[in-house]
Amino acid sequence: MWEQLLPGLRIKLFMTILLGVAYPLFMTGLSQLIFSHQANGSLVVADGKIIGSEIIGQNFTRPEYFHPRPSAAGDKGYDATASNGSQYGPTNKKLIDRVSASIDQFRKENPDYHGPIPADLVTASASGLDPHISPDSAQAQVARVAKARGISSEQTTQLVTQFTEGPSLGVLGEARVNVLEMNLALDKQFPRK
Repeated sequence: MWEQLLPGLRIKLFMTILLGVAYPLFMTGLSQLIFSHQANGSLVVADGKIIGSEIIGQNFTRPEYFHPRPSAAGDKGYDATASNGSQYGPTNKKLIDRVSASIDQFRKENPDYHGPIPADLVTASASGLDPHISPDSAQAQVARVAKARGISSEQTTQLVTQFTEGPSLGVLGEARVNVLEMNLALDKQFPRK
């Protein structure tokens, strides 16, 4: 009986050590060596403090900051431990009410904007933690941010243009703006009054 069990146990032990210990340690070391910033969470540091991540959205509500898209992650949104979308279908009354409330809030906060509201300013992403908004969404907020900061709309628009990233590898995805990075640049270039 042991003659049949021992080879299987040896293979199981070998594979456990190889795939459960050696391979993860190798991949962790390799990622730390080659992609250290990404492997450590793409953390954003300002004034020696970690204030967020390039890949996890945060909520900004003050008028002098660009606002992200809504989040359905967690009870209050932007909870990285509860990443998910709203899971509501397009005819769901709760989704319709939430989007209507987001539209009303946007119109109240941005009275100088009269164009169509970009969809990503009133709908949550699939993860609820998207750190980016579209360039159109950033442009829709330019007048409010400029007024709250006491700067010109042209200066704010230049900042949006500066922080607009093209599609990954030139073809994957769409143009986008990282809200956290742009808000940090606002604080650095045009401090709040």
